Amino acid sequence: MAERKDRSALKVQKGVPQPSSVNEQERNRIISSKRRLLTAEEYFAGIRSGSRALFSQAITLIESTLPEHQDISQEIIELCLPYSGNSFRIGITGVPGVGKSTFIDSFGMHLIGQGHRVAVLAVDPSSGRSKGSILGDKTRMEDLSRSEEAFIRPSPSAGSLGGVARKTRESIVVCEAAGFDVILVETVGVGQSETAVHGMVDFFLLLMLAGAGDELQGIKRGIMEMCDAIFINKADGSNRTKAEAARVEYSNALHLFPASPSGWTPTAGVCSAMTRDGIPDVWETMQQYKTFTTENGYFNRKREEQNLLIIRETVSEQLLSHFYHHERVSRLLAELEKLVKEQKLSAYQAARRLTDAYFKP
Repeated sequence: MAERKDRSALKVQKGVPQPSSVNEQERNRIISSKRRLLTAEEYFAGIRSGSRALFSQAITLIESTLPEHQDISQEIIELCLPYSGNSFRIGITGVPGVGKSTFIDSFGMHLIGQGHRVAVLAVDPSSGRSKGSILGDKTRMEDLSRSEEAFIRPSPSAGSLGGVARKTRESIVVCEAAGFDVILVETVGVGQSETAVHGMVDFFLLLMLAGAGDELQGIKRGIMEMCDAIFINKADGSNRTKAEAARVEYSNALHLFPASPSGWTPTAGVCSAMTRDGIPDVWETMQQYKTFTTENGYFNRKREEQNLLIIRETVSEQLLSHFYHHERVSRLLAELEKLVKEQKLSAYQAARRLTDAYFKP
């Protein structure tokens, strides 16, 4: 055994200097970056001047849960606010397998061809389990990820939907200050993420598939009522006929829903992200919506309502966080949960005891 060990290619020869197993240059860079946190004004100057590095670092600070990072990120947002609000914010959702990533890649490149700068953000409340699976989606946006006129951000760190949505809203402000005039917000998870995205965008696009069973049972009615347009993706080859038939069904269904607050009648169309056929029609529909809602005043009114909603949501989030971090509540919680599991105490009584402990002088 000893003889085999001496002949090993991994043997270190005496007297021969060995290279470090650590990339010292990268190690020093990381240590240096940890030591020095720039001021909010320096990050803001980088954002406005087009520094990709400082812009990305500012987004990272927004997503961070460290108190010192949160403080400086709020200062950055305050500085960015006067330069925000000039983009067209578009929410994109769809059934699993509909091809959202490929669609965003094709759609984003079309927008860049029209002279726009595009930022892609994600809302993913399931990231706690998937551990950032949106990174896989980013690799499918091959053309867009290589463009200097585009910015693609994987989903924020795992957490509650409220926290993820708040960070996405704040990222939108920074993206707008950096000069991105079209913001695409993709829902990666399912369920309430659609409602969260609808509350932060100007236009809500629902992507659907044809030939995947009963067309009108494949998606919740609530999501269809929220959308401003439905486009059937993958309308190419032999699937084109099915897509056209699905378009007619969805178009008829949309007319049965109550009128939207905007006064806009949602439309249905077909497109193919793979061949890029119909992609210009998607953008044209969005432009028509923007013109229509701007003229009747709904566009600005919706933005104002969304800003007011953020106040209430942020207060709720902060109160909830403060409640569970309260000393008396955190001390009682485990004990009361044990009693509820053993059916020695009702859940309502446990909740009452926790709130009493919180409000006790």
